[in-house]
Amino acid sequence: MSERVDLPVSGMSCAACARAIENQLTAAPGVESAHVNFATSTATVEFDPARAAVRNLVDAIEELGYGVPQPVEGEDAEEQARLLDYAAVKRRLWLAAAFAAPVVVLGMLPGLMHLAAVTWIQLALTVPVVFYAGAPFYRDAWTALRHRSANMNTPIALGTGAAFLYSLEETLRGRHAVYYEAAAVIVTLILLGRVLEARARGKASEAIRRLRELQPKTARVVREGADHDIPIEQVRVGDIVVVRPGEKIPVDGTVREGDSAIDESMLTGESMPVDKKPGNAVYGGTVNRSGSLRFEAGKVGRATALQQMIELVRQAQGARAPVARLADVVSGYFTVAVLAIAAATFLVWIAFAPLSFALVNFVAVLIIACPCALGLATPTAIMVGTGRGAERGILIKGGEALEAAYRIDTVILDKTGTITTGQPQVTEVLPLNGYAVAEVLRLAASAERYSEHPLGRAIVERAVALGIAVEEPVGFRAVVGHGVEAHVDGRQVTVGSLTGPRNWPEMERLAGEGKTAVAVFVDGQPGSAIGIADTVKPEAAAAVRRLNEMGIEVWLITGDNRRTAENVARQVGIQRVLADVLPGGKVAEVRKLQAAGKKVAMVGDGINDAPALAQADVGIAIGTGTDIAKEAASITLMRGDLNGVADAIDLSRRTMRVIRQNLFWAFAYNAIGIPIAAGVMYPFTGWLLSPVLASAAMALSSVTVVTNSLRLKRA
Repeated sequence: MSERVDLPVSGMSCAACARAIENQLTAAPGVESAHVNFATSTATVEFDPARAAVRNLVDAIEELGYGVPQPVEGEDAEEQARLLDYAAVKRRLWLAAAFAAPVVVLGMLPGLMHLAAVTWIQLALTVPVVFYAGAPFYRDAWTALRHRSANMNTPIALGTGAAFLYSLEETLRGRHAVYYEAAAVIVTLILLGRVLEARARGKASEAIRRLRELQPKTARVVREGADHDIPIEQVRVGDIVVVRPGEKIPVDGTVREGDSAIDESMLTGESMPVDKKPGNAVYGGTVNRSGSLRFEAGKVGRATALQQMIELVRQAQGARAPVARLADVVSGYFTVAVLAIAAATFLVWIAFAPLSFALVNFVAVLIIACPCALGLATPTAIMVGTGRGAERGILIKGGEALEAAYRIDTVILDKTGTITTGQPQVTEVLPLNGYAVAEVLRLAASAERYSEHPLGRAIVERAVALGIAVEEPVGFRAVVGHGVEAHVDGRQVTVGSLTGPRNWPEMERLAGEGKTAVAVFVDGQPGSAIGIADTVKPEAAAAVRRLNEMGIEVWLITGDNRRTAENVARQVGIQRVLADVLPGGKVAEVRKLQAAGKKVAMVGDGINDAPALAQADVGIAIGTGTDIAKEAASITLMRGDLNGVADAIDLSRRTMRVIRQNLFWAFAYNAIGIPIAAGVMYPFTGWLLSPVLASAAMALSSVTVVTNSLRLKRA
């Protein structure tokens, strides 16, 4: 039985670092799979506990020179790793800037450059910039070389190292054609880019941080007859928890005393508060708006809905979409290609120009072609996209689900609980023989008062909603398959779906509309026909129309009879209907559409939908449904609103559009920059790209990609 662990990693400076750690972990004994996400500074490893331990995994990461911070109680280990990296790179940036500035000033005063002392001063100022501030570049490049590979720090290390060593030789020979300012400024600008990039990545990971902040640190529980404020970690299942107005619900549970309105927007994205009374469920992290509540803790720790939501978002942000795998492979080969192009540039120019000219072009190619932007193009967009989805109550399980949803052209909707509310409701009361609606409904509801049948409960709930008093029945008796009998106010009342004559026009009309027709007899005479139906959700028709406008074909599939299915489909505007379909049949219908070349999303909420959810290209579970349905789905909508289906597909399309934009600009930038840096345009236009400008452009490209991804926060 394999285990899964998420390890925070500090010290990564680019996506190639992540790939090196990933390769190291994958090669470790007992490791079944490993994925390192540079954007979240996390290594996700599945391993065989009989052959490996977490300590072995930590050792493998530290062997490469990276760190695995130990979590501090009450804090997030991943956030610690990110903050450690951010603080370290910022510290190096300030030192580099402080020492590089005078080097640049001295380099801009040609009148002083003939003085040997000035050259030695530049050397002294450049050494801490290169060997302290730039140390991570050289360490990572050396680690990659030891493992017979190249990473994104390799060209940076080669470029700045070559410029520094050339200048050092010139200084030792007493000459003054030095490039200390190039080496110092390149390191400084690259560090500036890394700081800006780290800040942007911090914004991209805000979703998880905000979710964690929703859970209060303490809970007020009743123990030994008194209220005690205790740390949230000490709450146990079965504890009675007290929540006052304005406070957050600490854990999941069931209301035992009190009435209130709860703001559940953090779970569902729905802004309207939800009324709660005894017997209703409450969820940790939601806000108690009005009355006081006492509830029994049902789920604590990692079992709460909020913690499961955080885990889903973490997994989604750590998962890799197929397009990201391609980008990783390309960037790996790209680094090697850049080294070859830089070497060719140097060899060509050394044949026609002085060594210094060839060296400048060599360094410029190495710096501008560093594919950091390429490595960030996909993970940052996935981070922001899935985070934005979580804020809107859309939980996407991973990059593959996100990419698959982008291709969806067919959506299959289950009926009960998906298009409809899943709860039978009285839609019509048709009185007969002079009875008034209120009177006949009072008699029927009183007779059904103790019934456990869903149709009987629907009649009682309708009467209560209209303010009709439901009285105590006498001689209540349930007749299996026929309904109930009871005496109300001395009258014999019979309520049931099969008690009326089949030629009742009212019963036939209700049945013809796909409703369940219930007959009411009073003292043996027809009193009323009541229509009961599982009503369509208010937003369903608009949601279907929106899917159609997005170019998506919509189907309704249900195990219910055709008459009812077609009636529901007519109400919401669905043209394609499959009725009387068993769970196995739903899977077959999904496969049939897939065989026809369709990319299918299945939307459902019940246990019987789980096989079809798993078979579909994308399974979308309605949040009001069962846990089994949610497990089988790749996207979960935290609220029952059907508009979430269109929202999820729209979000995936926007995210993939941003990923394509990021990849295009990352490649376009290199396609334009490399020839100019290599001096291809110099014989015709006199254009050259200095290493300093190349480093600024490289830093700007990474920041541009991350900033473009952050636009998804407004989706």
